[in-house]
Amino acid sequence: MFSKILIANRGEIAVRIIRACRELGIQTVAVYSEADKEALHTELADEAICIGPARASDSYLNVQQILSAAVVTKAEAIHPGFGFLSENSRFASMCEECNITFIGPKSETIDAMGNKINARKLMIEAGVPVIPGSDGALSTVDEALAIADEIGYPVMLKAAAGGGGKGIRKVLTKEELPQHFSSAQQEAKAAFGNDDMYIEKIIYPARHIEVQILGDHFGHVIHLGERDCSLQRNNQKVLEESPSVVITPEKRQAIGDAGVRAAKAVAYRNAGTIEFLMDEAGEFYFMEMNTRIQVEHPITEMVTGVDLVKKQLEIASGYPLSLKQEDIKLQGHAIECRINAENPAYNFAPSPGKIRNLFLPSGGMGLRVDSAMYSGYTIPPYYDSMIAKVIVHGDTREEALNKMHRALWEFVTDGVITNVDFQMDLIHHPNVMAGDYTTAFLQEEFLPNWKAEN
Repeated sequence: MFSKILIANRGEIAVRIIRACRELGIQTVAVYSEADKEALHTELADEAICIGPARASDSYLNVQQILSAAVVTKAEAIHPGFGFLSENSRFASMCEECNITFIGPKSETIDAMGNKINARKLMIEAGVPVIPGSDGALSTVDEALAIADEIGYPVMLKAAAGGGGKGIRKVLTKEELPQHFSSAQQEAKAAFGNDDMYIEKIIYPARHIEVQILGDHFGHVIHLGERDCSLQRNNQKVLEESPSVVITPEKRQAIGDAGVRAAKAVAYRNAGTIEFLMDEAGEFYFMEMNTRIQVEHPITEMVTGVDLVKKQLEIASGYPLSLKQEDIKLQGHAIECRINAENPAYNFAPSPGKIRNLFLPSGGMGLRVDSAMYSGYTIPPYYDSMIAKVIVHGDTREEALNKMHRALWEFVTDGVITNVDFQMDLIHHPNVMAGDYTTAFLQEEFLPNWKAEN
């Protein structure tokens, strides 16, 4: 096992990794921007190094500074968390060149699955169902129009190098496509430096189902069940739960097996997620692979009892995966609500500022809050607005929902506006309580009515 690692991230995920390392007896190095000088992860780590100004491009995305910090502190490995450099193949490759272990998959695996067009091709070869669409990159609007006519509207335009909801456009009619193609291509170029686009048939209505996988250096791959991430706003997840209420035991085995085939097709190692869309008939289709730990990983930990971050560290250290597929048993139900410093009533505008008073509802069985906040902490305006994750577990879904209600009711952050009340209203909607929702529900049904009432 490593004796020291560097965490190339910030916020709650940096704190989460530091805590796992401390339990394993691993020393940690935190990196921070000038804006994060007083952040919690800098206090909890054994060492902390400033890597640049507030802007992420000058600090958390500064590969040279992060690698220099690892070399100076003699860190043996780097955990990238999620976001920032977590799916940057160049960074993973540079870690390898510096003889520093990248806690994640190989750089060539990130490349293979990071390009969505290439990933589609690999999944077809592995026998994993994919959404009907284009076979390669689309260079012109005319090519996009031809494919859309063939598979039928509505369609989804996507950036080949996309992620985080960037470079994605829903196209309902032929007349809309040229304008959407141009704007999505420009957004993809600005976000990823790559304007290759592809097109897929829209599976509508759909459930967004993702399968958590773990793979080691010896070709052993298992899945840890599924998460339902269908409650989304602007392609960004808001609330997740595990297991999904629409997945039968037979379907769980089928989609889990497909996830394992997908991972084995690219010799995947470490933690990863295979994302699928499921239609009304229960047919599922590969959408993409996330080659990193996910924001919503705690709900899988809750229902399986497996610490995914510790498994990441063990696998990266070269240990064989100690779990077999038959060891994975899903127990009860877990739900996660993402708490953001934002104002839902004003189009979810960010709400940075100083937290004057804080109470995190961390008491009681089956309740966990992952956060880097503390009373007196100033939330900086430069980064993602997520400030906490409330995770609950119950023997039944009803119990989990009731526990989430109690946790949100206790949650206090004086000084900044959050989406806690929005989340409270969401979990009490009849459709959510019944588990009857799709990826369109929050944006098209819940939110318009919520705005009218608020």
